[in-house]
Amino acid sequence: MKYELTKEYLTGIESIDTEHGKLFDLANECYELVMNDTSDDRFDQIVALLEELRAYAATHFAHEEEYMERIQYERRFSERYQHLRFIQKLSEINLDEIDENQQEYLLGILDFLTRWLFGHIKVMDCRIPKEEDAAAAN
Repeated sequence: MKYELTKEYLTGIESIDTEHGKLFDLANECYELVMNDTSDDRFDQIVALLEELRAYAATHFAHEEEYMERIQYERRFSERYQHLRFIQKLSEINLDEIDENQQEYLLGILDFLTRWLFGHIKVMDCRIPKEEDAAAAN
C-alpha cells in the first residue's frame, strides 16, 4: 500500500501541500525498504532515510511555522509543539538498535510516519487557514 497525498490531506495552501507531498514520498521510501526484505543489511539505507527525513522535516516545519506566524494562526503554538516532538522522536533514534533488528525498526518508523501523515497533516494542518481567509477573518 503506497501512501498517496489525496485531496483529504490538502490544506489548500500550495507551498505547504507541496512540502507535504515530499513527506509522503519519504514515507513511501520507508515502505519500499520494509517491502524489500531480500537484503539482509539495509542499515545504510535506513540511516540515509532518517537523515533525509530529519533534515526535510526541519525545513518544512520552519516554513509552516513562518506561514502560521505571518497569518497569526491561533493554533500555531500547539502546531510548533507537535513539530518539536516529531524532531525529538527522530533525534532519540539509537542507530545501534537499528542494526540489531532492521525490519522491526523499519516497521516502527513506518508506523510513526503513518500516524504523523494521517493524524497530524489530516487533522491539524488541514485546519490552517489560507492567507486570504485568515485576513478576511480579522
